Amino acid sequence: MKIRFSILLLLIFGSLSVTAQTTTTRADQILKEFLNPKSETVLVAAHRAGHNGYPENSLSAFKHALEIGVDIIETDVKVTRDSVVVLMHDGKIDRTTNGTGNPENYTLAELKQFRLKMPDGTLTNETIATFEDALTLVKGKALIDIDIKTSHLKPVVNAVKRTGTEKQVFYFDNDYDALKEVLSYQPAAMLMPRAYSYQMADSALNIFHPQVIHIDESFYTSKLTDMIRSNNALIWINALDGADNLIRKGKIDQAITDLLRFKANIIQTDEPEKLIPYLKAKGLRNF
Repeated sequence: MKIRFSILLLLIFGSLSVTAQTTTTRADQILKEFLNPKSETVLVAAHRAGHNGYPENSLSAFKHALEIGVDIIETDVKVTRDSVVVLMHDGKIDRTTNGTGNPENYTLAELKQFRLKMPDGTLTNETIATFEDALTLVKGKALIDIDIKTSHLKPVVNAVKRTGTEKQVFYFDNDYDALKEVLSYQPAAMLMPRAYSYQMADSALNIFHPQVIHIDESFYTSKLTDMIRSNNALIWINALDGADNLIRKGKIDQAITDLLRFKANIIQTDEPEKLIPYLKAKGLRNF
């Protein structure tokens, strides 16, 4: 009897172990495409989170981005006077809150007295978000593009490590020394160097062997994208301003045809609500 019971327990726990090992999160699915330079899937990145109808870089914008199925949430980080990483794009909080001045001159408690504004300037009851709260919210659900807006990089990396989201975040900057510093704290960190020319993209590939290169329209050619893809990296391009304006005017075919003409893999947009269903309908998203 005892032997049968022991066998039963082994079967139960063995089954649970296999189930635990094979559980795949949505973030895992996205990461698989992100790490595959031959992927035919076009990933969508929400600029400053899904901020249509929400304050930019806010937790509510993060939640909205997840609800509409964004693959990558782009956000900007600053570090407070007491070393807490917060989400803020500008060098001052004047535009996006009812406060003034440099966020890095405040403690977190001092920043929390201010309220975030909607894109149209309307004041909300929402406060400046911490990076750690955003990471916890997104864990297992999407990737995060960290746009480095601070010289205090160790607290940023520490927040990623504390939340166990190392495989969900990648670091973006045009300052290659900053990216090298990130690697000194997190040697296996995923990176997205900014390039402003074919030659700069070539250098970034040789220096970092990154997962993705951020390019723009001014040097977007098949020669460039072939080089990036042959180095096992993806191509990131922005829809911001020009293409997004076309999307808002209902000219999405024109906008996307242009953005994908040399097979970019990731589109960053302020209009993810319109872009995601379009790409699905065109068969350019497989999950």
